[in-house]
Order: sequence, then C-alpha cells, then structure tokens
Amino acid sequence: MYAVIQTGGKQYKVAPGDTLVVDKLAGEPGTPVDLDEVLLVSREGDGAVAIGQPTVAGALVKGEIVSHGRDKKVIVYKFRRRKNYVRKNGHRQDYTELKINEIVAP
Repeated sequence: MYAVIQTGGKQYKVAPGDTLVVDKLAGEPGTPVDLDEVLLVSREGDGAVAIGQPTVAGALVKGEIVSHGRDKKVIVYKFRRRKNYVRKNGHRQDYTELKINEIVAP
C-alpha cells in the first residue's frame, strides 16, 4: 500500500515504514502527526486506486516526528556588472524527519 501526500507545497510518495524529510512541522520528536492532504491511495492487494479531487475524502497518513534539523547552507549571490552592486546571503532551511507508520484508506 502506498499514498501520495502533500505537505509544505511539495508532494511525496510514501508507504508504511518509510522515513522522509519535509519542511519543518510543529511538534517535538516522538509526537504523532496526522497528514490529511492525501492526493492518492493505492492498495496493492486488490489493485484499487483512489484518486482525490483534489484530496481523497477520509484518507489519512499517520506518522511520527523523528527529529528536526537544518539543511546545508545555500549561498545566494547577486551582482550587476559594472554597477558596483554585489549582495551575498546565506540560507539554511529548517526540516523535519518523519517516519510513516500507517495509511488509513476510506
């Protein structure tokens, strides 16, 4: 069984037991998380696929927060030639590591 979920403006294909890195979610490590923006659910036993418009009603993905962290630094460098304009910034994105425990299909 697998599902396609949406969180943080991105889509992820998940299955029970998967670990994935998403944009930061509120909560401490060990806290359960319910993701209700499920776009697609597929059951492998009978091959049934439920596609949402835009989400599948009654579907839920249950997970648990494993840890929080910060990505590598990305350097943002802007300049205009011959105009004495130079800007250099760095950015580190916060993330949350999730472990998917269960997919509840309607």
